[in-house]
Amino acid sequence: MQRLFDELDTNRNVQVGQVIRLLLYTGARKREILDARWDEIDFNRRMLTVPAARSKSKKPRHIPLSDAAIELLQALPRQDDIPWVFFNPKTKKPPVSIFYAWDSIRKKVGLGEVRLHDLRHSYASFLVNAGRSLYEVQKLLGHHDPKVTMRYAHLSPQAMLEAVNVVGNVVAGARVGRTVAAASQGQEAVATM
Repeated sequence: MQRLFDELDTNRNVQVGQVIRLLLYTGARKREILDARWDEIDFNRRMLTVPAARSKSKKPRHIPLSDAAIELLQALPRQDDIPWVFFNPKTKKPPVSIFYAWDSIRKKVGLGEVRLHDLRHSYASFLVNAGRSLYEVQKLLGHHDPKVTMRYAHLSPQAMLEAVNVVGNVVAGARVGRTVAAASQGQEAVATM
C-alpha cells in the first residue's frame, strides 16, 4: 500500500491519484466517485449521497466520509460553473475512464492484475482485519445480501491467528483459574472438558 501511495504522491496525473485515494478511503464504486457532484456531499453530516438514478440498487446510497476523505475533498479545487467533484478540464464533464492511468500506476508499483474495483475488496478486507463486523462492512459497501459482502472481505493470516488465540487464551485462562482454585482448596487440579 505504501508503494501505491508513494506513486500517487509523485504521479503527474494528480486527479487520478485523488480518485484512487477516495476509492480506498470510501469503498465506493468507481462511477460513484467519478460522477460525484458537490451538491451530493454534506460536509456537516460527513456523507456522500449517491442518488437512486446512479446507484446500483436504484435506491439512494449514503457513503460515510472518513477524516481522510473529508480532508481530500476539502483540498480539491472547485469551479463554480462545474458541479462535478472530478472533471475533465477540456470537456468540463466527469472522466469517462481512468483505466489507462490506473494501468500505468499499478504496473509501476507492482500490483499485477489489480483492477480499480479490487480497491473495494481491499477496503472491505481492511475493515474486517481491523475487527469490524461483517454487518458494518455490508452497510458501508451498500450490499443488501451479506453473502456478497463475504466475497469481498478477506481475512489476513495474522487476523486468523489472532482469532484462534482468543480461544486459546480463554481456554488457558479457564484452566489457570481452575488450577489456582484447586490449589487454594488443597485439591489436585484436574481439567475436565
